[in-house]
Amino acid sequence: MTIAADIRTKLTTAFAPESLEVVDESARHAGHAGATRDDGSRGETHFQVRIVSAAFEGLSRVERQRRVYTTLKDELAGPVHAFSLSALTPAETH
Repeated sequence: MTIAADIRTKLTTAFAPESLEVVDESARHAGHAGATRDDGSRGETHFQVRIVSAAFEGLSRVERQRRVYTTLKDELAGPVHAFSLSALTPAETH
């Protein structure tokens, strides 16, 4: 399974999102620090995630991020070098 698939699966399980976008932006960072994983492989190091979930209702932006980061702690501690997150409620998308 790819890192992107792992991210998608974990976020779907934890937050039952209405919408989820996981974009691997690693190719845009080729040659920069963090573009190569510890095992020497390339790709799946830089991600942009947009998640829309009712599970975020009543939570501050910081608390939303904290919950997502906790869910993805293994990925963020290892292969993922950069992670951009937008965590919204359904009402915030209208």
